Amino acid sequence: MAAAGQGSPSSSLRRRDAPRRPPRDGYGVYVYPNSFFRYEGEWKGGKKHGRGKLLFKDGGYYEGEFVDGEITGEGRRVWASSGDTYSGQFVLGEPQGHGIMKYKAGGYYEGELSHGAREGYGHLVDRDGQDYRGCFHDNQRHGQGHMVFRNGDRFEGNWVRDRRQGHGVLRCADGSTYEGQWHSDVFSGLGSMTHCSGAVYRGMWINGHPVAQAQRIVILGPEVMDVAQGSPFALSIQLQQDNGEVAKSEDGRVLKISAGVRYVQLPASSEVSFFQVDKDNPQTPIQTPFGFECIAYPLRSPQCGGLGPGAALGSAGRDPLLPGGGLEPALPPDFSPGHRDAPGGPPGQASCPEDCRRVEQGCARFSDVCLGPPPPEYSPVLFLDTPHQKAGGRPRGGPGPGRTPAVQAPPGGSRPDGAATAEPAAAAFPGEYVIMIHDVTDPPFLGHTLPTAFKHLRVLRTGTDRQPHSPGEGPKSPS
Repeated sequence: MAAAGQGSPSSSLRRRDAPRRPPRDGYGVYVYPNSFFRYEGEWKGGKKHGRGKLLFKDGGYYEGEFVDGEITGEGRRVWASSGDTYSGQFVLGEPQGHGIMKYKAGGYYEGELSHGAREGYGHLVDRDGQDYRGCFHDNQRHGQGHMVFRNGDRFEGNWVRDRRQGHGVLRCADGSTYEGQWHSDVFSGLGSMTHCSGAVYRGMWINGHPVAQAQRIVILGPEVMDVAQGSPFALSIQLQQDNGEVAKSEDGRVLKISAGVRYVQLPASSEVSFFQVDKDNPQTPIQTPFGFECIAYPLRSPQCGGLGPGAALGSAGRDPLLPGGGLEPALPPDFSPGHRDAPGGPPGQASCPEDCRRVEQGCARFSDVCLGPPPPEYSPVLFLDTPHQKAGGRPRGGPGPGRTPAVQAPPGGSRPDGAATAEPAAAAFPGEYVIMIHDVTDPPFLGHTLPTAFKHLRVLRTGTDRQPHSPGEGPKSPS
C-alpha cells in the first residue's frame, strides 16, 4: 500500500511538469518551450493551419495563413530589428510570389519575390524617391528596366547586377539625350549624345568620355592673313582632336567671331596707343599668342553700310568681355537653347546670330567678314614720317627720333564757310588686327569649352601691296 501510495503522487507530478502540448484542432494559444514563439490561431491535427498570428520574442510577428504548421499563403510580416514590413505571399516562412515590402528607412518595393529577395518584375522606390520599374534578379536590377533618378534624369534600357549595361537611352533633366551602349553604369561603346546646347556627338565612348571629341579650334590659312582695306574675307574653321584629326563626330557647337586691333603703348605717354580710347569707354587689353595685346574692334557685314544691330557681325558694344579680361564673349540675350528653330536644323535647335556659326561635322565657315570703321570712342593715332625717314630707313621699336605720334583728324569735306566737316571713316585703317573664334556653346558641351583660336590679320592700304606699317611696342608706362 505504501509503495502504491508513493507512486501515485509521483505520476501526478510528472504529468503536471510535462510541457503543454499544442491544441489538436480549432482555435488555441500555444507558447513554445523556448519561449521565443507564441502562436494564437487555428489548428488542425496539432499543427498550425488556417489563419493565425505568430509572435516573436523580439517584438516582430507574422499574421496570416498557415498550412501544415508552416507560414504559407497570404500574410503580413513585421521585422522588429529593421522595422520593415511585408504584405503578400509566403512559402515556407519566406516572402515568395507577389507582395509589397515597405522599408522603415524610406521607400518600398512592389512586385515578385523569391526566397525573400526581389526576383522577376517589380517596382522599387528608394528612400531618395528614385523610381525603378523593371526586371530583378537576386535582389538587384537585372534585365530591361526604366529608372527615374532623383535629379530628374530618366533611363530606359538594360541592367546587369544593378548597373546599366548593354543598350540604353538616358534622357537628362536638362534636355540632353544619350542613346547607345553602356558598361558598368557609364557610356561605353557606340553611342550618340544630343546635348541640351544643340551640340551632338556620334561615335565611340570609353568610360563615359567621347573618344573623338574636339580639343581645339583651328582657323585655317596662312600664319598671317593679308587683306585689302575695306575688303571682305572668309574664314574656314576646324574643330580638331588631340591628334590633329578633324572632329567629324561633332555637330552643333556654337562658334562666335570677334576682332581686335593691335594695342601699342608709346614710351612718351601711357595713354597713347594705335587707337586712343575714350576714358569713359575703357578697354581691357587681350593677350594674343603673337607677342602683342589687342583691344576689341568691330566687325560688320559688307552688304550693310552701317553698324546697326542687324548689320553688325560683332562690335565692342555687342561683344563684351567677361569680367577680369576673359576672352569668352557672352551670347546675345535672345540666344538660348530651343529659342527658335534653325533653318535646316533639327526642331528646337536655336538659330545663331550673324556673328555665330554652328559646327557641322567638325567644320564651320564665316563668309563675307569685314572689319568695320573705328567706333566713335576710338581715336586713331597715325605715325608721321619726317623727310629724313622718307629719304632713309625708318627706325624700329617705337616712334623714336624723327617720328611723331599724332591724333588723326577724320577725313573732312568743305563747307561754304571754309571750315572742315568731320566724316566717319568708311573702313578699318591699315594695320595689324586679330580675328578670334570663341566656343560659346551654352551650356558647355559635356562641361568643356574649347580654347579661343586666334588669327593674325594685316590690313593693307587699298591699291597697294605694301605691308601696313605698325609701330613697335615700347615699354609700358606704370599704371
